Amino acid sequence: MADPVREVTVSGPDAGPYALVDGPDGALWFTLVHQGAIGRRDADGAVTVHAVGAGPTLLAQGPDGALWFTEYGSHRIGRITVHGDVTSFAPPTAEGGPFGIAAGPDGAMWFTLSAADRIGRITMDGEITEYPVPDGFPSALAAGPDGALWFTLNRAGAIGRITTDGRTTTYPLPTPSAAPVGLTVGPDGALWFTEIGAGQIGRITTDGEITEFPLPDRQARPHALTTGPDGAVWFTEWGGNRVGRITTDGLITGYALPRPASEPHGIVQHRGALWCALETGSLARIAVPAE
Repeated sequence: MADPVREVTVSGPDAGPYALVDGPDGALWFTLVHQGAIGRRDADGAVTVHAVGAGPTLLAQGPDGALWFTEYGSHRIGRITVHGDVTSFAPPTAEGGPFGIAAGPDGAMWFTLSAADRIGRITMDGEITEYPVPDGFPSALAAGPDGALWFTLNRAGAIGRITTDGRTTTYPLPTPSAAPVGLTVGPDGALWFTEIGAGQIGRITTDGEITEFPLPDRQARPHALTTGPDGAVWFTEWGGNRVGRITTDGLITGYALPRPASEPHGIVQHRGALWCALETGSLARIAVPAE
């Protein structure tokens, strides 16, 4: 491809773009961790920024047409409408370190409390329930194709599963110090995840069968991942300054980012391309290669 990666500036260099989501209004929404804000980029490239609580981290589209997000710095769950109206809710466990968030199959939002080893559930009117999970720093969260929620246990080196009534199962990873972080549902109906500590991409079926794929650069520190419009899984390499692509049979390719030390974080499919957030205050647009 000619010029497969293009950068667009959306904030100052210290704002900290981190996670992205394709919004219900057709815009691209993203967190600005260090600025304490949520940004929106429309189809014409115009950027709007809304102040929220401290440390907005991950965000997801809710069943109510709003965006829900975790506030790691203020230990709250936030909600922002497409018009920029913001509300937030405090989980019962203080200083729980909310991180991952996803819409559940039950019409509620689910989130991880990484510092408290708990998974939370919040209804659209703000009612919160918490469930204990095994020790291990629960991080990213995704709704699985089996009607349960799946999550990464970063410190424990495991993948967890929780049913909507709070029953948990864990699957330890074969590689020591794997430190799984990102998690997404793949095009094949399995859960795919990044092993930031081991430099690998992992895959787990809903019955717990695990496969690991080592990256060419084991120091790449893969971080976030998503399914692309081409039927492959795409991921960011925090340490490798690249965006990677892995097919469901394990073929891996990579695309270098234009600037050094960009520190790519979140990645999402938006308008037929892949977009990732860069620590430099930009978003990178990755054109999907033709097969």
